[in-house]
Amino acid sequence: MNIYAAASLFAVLILLYWVIAEVFTVLFRLIGLPEEKARFQVVSLLTGTGFTTRESEMILSNRPRRRLARITMLFGYVFNITFVSAVVNVFISVKLQSLGSSILSMLIPVAALAAVLVLTRVSRFRAKIDRKIERVTDRFSGVRSNNGILRIEQIGSRTIARVTLKSVPEELRDKTLADMGLKLVRNILVLVVEHSDNSTEDPGADTTFREGDRVTVFGDFHEICRAFHAKERFTDE
Repeated sequence: MNIYAAASLFAVLILLYWVIAEVFTVLFRLIGLPEEKARFQVVSLLTGTGFTTRESEMILSNRPRRRLARITMLFGYVFNITFVSAVVNVFISVKLQSLGSSILSMLIPVAALAAVLVLTRVSRFRAKIDRKIERVTDRFSGVRSNNGILRIEQIGSRTIARVTLKSVPEELRDKTLADMGLKLVRNILVLVVEHSDNSTEDPGADTTFREGDRVTVFGDFHEICRAFHAKERFTDE
């Protein structure tokens, strides 16, 4: 294998590693882990570092999360072997050719990889990726008829969550935010409303919900689920 092909393979494997980590992070988020905790645990599982924190109990205490953790570890084990083999191949290829030509040959794949990784830091791009992963998981989660809920962060006993409205609940349909009683009755604060056309609305008294909206809220997690008829994916039921 020449140096260009080896460097290209190396870049593709790094990108694929990022994609796998992102997919498993979203999957853990879909079953109740906040994003930062999910990302940290996924990296730990994929790399086989064995690094544990108190958040690991959030995985062990839930059967769907334990199953997903086992799958993540298997993916990590197989992929790590492939990744190490590719790295060794790159270094062998570098030794077989002159240093100058090796550096020039590696510039294109490395630059392409850098461009993709920079693009993934753009929040709008990451949101689109999350949407695509969520749509794929809907086909296998058994809750396609329910509104989905994604836990973003846990603050004490309260949760910041994003609800995807496949359908607007009857008690909230055709009502303004002022008439829904979410704040007064259920103590749920609506933070942001993202419409299906990717426009974002700061909630006001006259805000209404439509099918396809993604509503970011703050409140008790179970109360949020009841208010929006939302259900976590991959539950024990």
